[in-house]
Order: sequence, then C-alpha cells, then structure tokens
Amino acid sequence: MNQSKLEEIVRNLITELGEDTRREGLEKTPHRVAKAYEFFTQGYKQEIKEILNGAVFEEKYDEMVIVRDIDFYSMCEHHLLPFYGKVHIAYIPDGKIVGLSKIPRIVDVYARRLQVQERMTQEIADTIEQFLNPRGVGVVAEAYHMCMMMRGVQKQNSTTITSAMHGIFKSDARTRSELMDLISHKRI
Repeated sequence: MNQSKLEEIVRNLITELGEDTRREGLEKTPHRVAKAYEFFTQGYKQEIKEILNGAVFEEKYDEMVIVRDIDFYSMCEHHLLPFYGKVHIAYIPDGKIVGLSKIPRIVDVYARRLQVQERMTQEIADTIEQFLNPRGVGVVAEAYHMCMMMRGVQKQNSTTITSAMHGIFKSDARTRSELMDLISHKRI
C-alpha cells in the first residue's frame, strides 16, 4: 500500500466534502485514515499456511468441534462502511484437528478485506475444509451492516445471517440442527 498516495486521496476526499484539510482537527486525518485502512485490509497480506503455522494435528477425535461467538469487523466492499458481528464455526474431524486459536485467526484473514458477508462466510468454510479435510464444516455469521444502519433503509436493529455448510452439515439435517442448537444457546 502506498501510504502517501492514500493520504492524498483522503485529503482530496475531505476537500471535496467541503472541509479544509488545514484545519487543526483534520490536519493529520489523511495519515490516520491511511493507517486505519492498512489495518482494515491486512487480510490481503496474510497467508493461511503462515497463520496455521503447523498447528494441524493428527487426532482420532471424531465429534463436533465448535468455536462460537468469534467477534469480527469487516468493511463492506459496496460502500466502504463497516459491518461487524460474530462468526460460529464447527467441524467434525476426520483424523485432523487444528489449534483452537487458529480458527479466529482464519476469520480475521477474511474479515480484514473489502468484503461481502456471503463470500466471507464461504471463504472461511472452504479454508477449513481445504486444510483439515473434515467430515463436515459449518460456518454461521451474524452481522450488523452500517450501510443498512447509517444510510439507505436506516434499520438499526436488523441483522444479516449467512451460513456455509459442507459435508455432513449439508447432507444430514440432524447434524446441521445440532449445530444450530449449540450455537444458539448461551452455555457459560
């Protein structure tokens, strides 16, 4: 990312909005915005293999593994406004498990890009399937979209839920139902 070029773009945007970029409160805004967008989009620079870093292990465990309530923040590619919420991920191992801390890191790789929620949900599921080859993967994402809350329809309390189901979660309604039941009830 070209930091100075991005700062100039932000400076021009502020000017086009009718503000004076020399005003005290706005003088450093182009730099701050450029740094913020570098952080918001760091997922483009991350590789899943590096994130996993050898944390895939042979294990005979064959029951459902769920990591629930993973907070995420992303940027809508249509309006460059945030959307945020929680992702719930389940998989049924078939000889391989992954270190639990790696699962939220996978979420961050895809959330920290310009995104749509539907694609992000599918990318997370596809990645877990690719690296673990489990009997099934289920991903459910729930989010608030600022593009719906701040502009357009202006519906502050609406949420969007997306899911991606692979393997047994797609083919077996009982397994999918068990997942949905387990992620919907607070246990702790």
